[in-house]
Amino acid sequence: MDQTIPDMVKRLIEKGVVILQPASIEIGAEVNPDLIAGGVTIYPGCRIFGKKTLVMKGTKLGEEAPVTIQDCQLGPEVELKGGYFKKSVFLAKSNMAYGAHVRDACILEEEAGGAHTVGLKQTILLPFVTLGSLINFCDCMMSGGTSRKDHSEVGSSYIHFNYTPNQDKATPSLIGDVPRGVMLNQRPIFLGGQGGLVGPAKIGFGTVIAAGTVFRGSLYEDSKIVYGQTPSSKIRDFKPGIYWEIDRRVKNNIIYIANLVALKAWYTQVRSLFFGPDALEQGLLKGAVEKLDMALDERIKRFKALAEKMPESIAQYRDVMKEKVAKELINRKQCLFDNWKQAESVFDSLRSFTGDDALRDTFLAKLDKTKAGYIETIQGLDKDARVTGTAWLQGIVDTVNTKIMEKLPLFG
Repeated sequence: MDQTIPDMVKRLIEKGVVILQPASIEIGAEVNPDLIAGGVTIYPGCRIFGKKTLVMKGTKLGEEAPVTIQDCQLGPEVELKGGYFKKSVFLAKSNMAYGAHVRDACILEEEAGGAHTVGLKQTILLPFVTLGSLINFCDCMMSGGTSRKDHSEVGSSYIHFNYTPNQDKATPSLIGDVPRGVMLNQRPIFLGGQGGLVGPAKIGFGTVIAAGTVFRGSLYEDSKIVYGQTPSSKIRDFKPGIYWEIDRRVKNNIIYIANLVALKAWYTQVRSLFFGPDALEQGLLKGAVEKLDMALDERIKRFKALAEKMPESIAQYRDVMKEKVAKELINRKQCLFDNWKQAESVFDSLRSFTGDDALRDTFLAKLDKTKAGYIETIQGLDKDARVTGTAWLQGIVDTVNTKIMEKLPLFG
């Protein structure tokens, strides 16, 4: 073998990794070759870094353009066709086209993916969710749909607006939810192209936000359609730091975090049953749970930063409004600031909450272990099993919401 080829590349070729133009590949010394399976295909110009990087059989890297991955865990038959990928997890048959920029704490579940030039960070896509081209979709979780042919979709040139003029990112949006979404039996959600969603939002299953619409609200009910540009353009003085409303931000952040807790319970109690005992399978599971903990860290940190801005927000608001201040708004802001440490403590105590044991065990007993794999098993659940599983997970969401609202009573 050509002596100009790095030893690490040689080792991978010897174990059955297909590497086109081996001299063009860069692999960091910290990468564990045991965590890259035979049967992986690596196209020219790719770069692989990170001691936690894991790549399973059938995965293809760089078919359309060079790929750089760093500390990512890639399941079987994943296709990352071009771009940069860091500290994220890709489950079986998920995919991203060239120009992707996927950063910390993303999870793309089975057959989820995006077309060219998509930016993700702190993004979780449940099975089959599909993103078009030229999309920025950070700080959100999306579910919905039942199969590859019946999936939630985000149209091309879509933006999730996740940074405010007040310079905060307490803006996560929940598109669908975990308790129903993981059951793979909900109507898909459609976010039309050339549009946007202003976080933090909550969008119900079966919702259509028409192409060209920038939506600034929440749709807690299912099966709604939104179209048209609202509000119309206006000009007024901008007073940074005031926060003219706070309820939606607080409530939607709590709901989002509660759904993250439910999804973590789903991974540790249910999905874990579908990962084999070998190092690659267990490493993939560990990587996914790690990303959920990273997501929880991020959301709690951003929520805290919002809470800490409330005294200044109150002062700015009083200065602008004078005798016209709304006492209810001031009281809510003060409540958030005064009680944040207690709320944060509750969040931390519930990070690994797994809900009602009896409901969980009843649901687990209904799983048909004879199915070929995770997707087939969940798709094959009967109505009673889905109802039980959803009740278990919704109980987790409700418990987190209730306990936090006890610390933030003015938002209840």
